[in-house]
Amino acid sequence: MNSNAGTIKQAGTESVLIKMTPKKKAFVFDLNGTMIDDMNYHITAWYRILNDLGATISLQETKLQCYGKNEELLERIFPGRFSAIEKSNMAFEKEKQYQETFRPHLKLIDGLDGFLKSAYQAQIEMAIGSAAIPYNIHFVLDGLNLQHYFSAIVSADDVTESKPNPETFLQCAAKLNTAPADCIVFEDSPKGVEAAARAGMQCVVITTMHTKEEFANNNIIEFIDHYDEALFNRLVNQI
Repeated sequence: MNSNAGTIKQAGTESVLIKMTPKKKAFVFDLNGTMIDDMNYHITAWYRILNDLGATISLQETKLQCYGKNEELLERIFPGRFSAIEKSNMAFEKEKQYQETFRPHLKLIDGLDGFLKSAYQAQIEMAIGSAAIPYNIHFVLDGLNLQHYFSAIVSADDVTESKPNPETFLQCAAKLNTAPADCIVFEDSPKGVEAAARAGMQCVVITTMHTKEEFANNNIIEFIDHYDEALFNRLVNQI
């Protein structure tokens, strides 16, 4: 990893050591579909709820709409129909249903446990940048004992606009005191990759929900279907 360096600059008759601060690198993780393979549970919950509300929406279209805040999704499907309080209540009820259904299956995507341990031991700063509400983020982090790995969390409640707006990832970089260009994002959705690109960040895509062909941004470092030590080593060599 990087170490402190310095250069000597002549100042009159004196030699002055100028300290060069190394760049500080960071990993920023989306949560759903990126750390845990749960997106089908979210899609199925929304598919049932939206059709119960009269949307007549297909499962494929529901999948395409599953990005951003829950309230934003409801507004896209039912513009102007529900008040802010109604959308908030419906969104929370959906998350309660999701957690009840997914809890028996709660586990990290293959290899991520070792990947997080390696990054933590290497003192690479890590953050969560998710469109999930804190209720869902802590369901995962507390349920899998992951809180200690992450120095910053940015949730749906922390941003004005969610992905593909870059605000989520830019807030992560700010909280980690790291330049956006020095962050590597882990994402599973085209909208998330777009948000990373707009934030000026490179991205690793995990193909839990979308195929390679569904991504077009040029900020993608590589595609993966699981995490492993080889991936960690490749990324460390880049930073």
